[in-house]
Amino acid sequence: MPEKRSELPAELKECLKAGYNQEWRKELRQAVPVKDRMKVARQKMPEREPGVRNKDFNEVNRGLSDEAARAEARRCLDCANPQCVSGCPVAIDIPSFIKLIEKGDFTASIRKLKETNSLPAICGRVCPQETQCEEVCTLRKATGISVAIGNLERFAADCERREGEVYIPPPPADTGHRVAVIGAGPAGLTVAGDLAKMGHRVTIFEALHTSGGVLVYGIPEFRLPKAILAAEVDYLKKLGVEIRTSFVVGKTATLDDLRGLGFEVFFIGSGAGLPSFMKISGENLVNVYSANEYLTRNNLMRAFDFPRYDTPIFRAKRAAIIGGGNVAMDSVRTAKRLGADTAQIIYRRSRQEMPAREEEIKHAEEEGIEFHFLTTPIRYLGDERGRVKAMECLRMELGEPDASGRRRPVPVPGSETVTEVDLVVVAIGQSPNPLIPQTTPGLKVGKWGNIEADFKTMATSMEGVYAGGDIIRGGATVILAMGDGRVAAMEMDRYLKQKR
Repeated sequence: MPEKRSELPAELKECLKAGYNQEWRKELRQAVPVKDRMKVARQKMPEREPGVRNKDFNEVNRGLSDEAARAEARRCLDCANPQCVSGCPVAIDIPSFIKLIEKGDFTASIRKLKETNSLPAICGRVCPQETQCEEVCTLRKATGISVAIGNLERFAADCERREGEVYIPPPPADTGHRVAVIGAGPAGLTVAGDLAKMGHRVTIFEALHTSGGVLVYGIPEFRLPKAILAAEVDYLKKLGVEIRTSFVVGKTATLDDLRGLGFEVFFIGSGAGLPSFMKISGENLVNVYSANEYLTRNNLMRAFDFPRYDTPIFRAKRAAIIGGGNVAMDSVRTAKRLGADTAQIIYRRSRQEMPAREEEIKHAEEEGIEFHFLTTPIRYLGDERGRVKAMECLRMELGEPDASGRRRPVPVPGSETVTEVDLVVVAIGQSPNPLIPQTTPGLKVGKWGNIEADFKTMATSMEGVYAGGDIIRGGATVILAMGDGRVAAMEMDRYLKQKR
């Protein structure tokens, strides 16, 4: 599955070249030579103290100051052939928005960002820039330390919100075409924003009572404050996007029903909400949660904000989270904030193989999270009330690499141990939501239940129906879902123009 662009479109290359040759950009390059830019230290993201932040749900990272942001922007070499753009799934003009920060024109910077990204405050917080745009940064190749692209993206977005003057581009001419988007997650929000800016009438149908998808139910407040998500969604509404919540496509109405109401083209971004379990003894015990349920109770239903929100959630003393990805990190750090004396990660591989972002692992370590590597549970033990009280684990060792490229964990015979726990959260992945494929005859799906789509166009097996995000990829990242949305929007626009 494609994650980065190997080749940029010719029109984008021309646009980047034109921006690079602007007079003010030339002046910036002349004012600070490359050798001096390479000597500027990467600006540290200010963070709250670990011993304080692990007791509440306020945001961990504080954001860069104006001075620090301009200093960080000065590190950008303003390459003539910027590889960072090809490393970005939504092809943001990264050098231009960074140079505008260096210049001190923060308003122009956020406008440049929003040309290709309708959710910059979100991407600046939760996207894995270190394995995408920052990984191919020219400065990183030269010095080993990339420009902090994600931190600068967050800075520009936060500046706009702080100033209270959110720019809304002039509305385009109305094409009269009606588009239905299923799911208000990152893929759906992206495709909706892009199509609205093209003049199409876009309606998002969201099953939950609020917008955001995994952004609202999966990512905790300390990583992505919901007020910021709400502001990004409000921006899309101002672009003309209609959002209908509590509307379950497949139950409230099918795709054929929506077609009968006048919708001409569809995007399915219904996500991967079906949790996975290990199928071991004791998984049906009380207080053995899927990560989906645990995080949804805490994030979407705001169980952490008791008594303002009277949502029940078990406040453990000895919490064990199974898995090593970002969802596992979110779950274990949540358990710690809800009062757990011990909150531990149980991961069957070593730290080196953990798929979670390095920043999330670092934050978890600082906050007192325990890590048990090369360990896997083989059964859970319950008390007389049917509540989990312990787990039996087996030690592992790494064998040959598997299909993922990581070394396969192999059990060590006779290494069983029993540990007391009163909460288990299983965070080992999730599967695509099956409802829409089950209610849409003719929509081709893969063996894992994912909708099959052409990654070059996001087109499915049905004419006029496109899909992207976790419904086609399984559990993936926010920015990959957004990249799918951008590709789909361009293809859907092309499809509608051909109908005229």
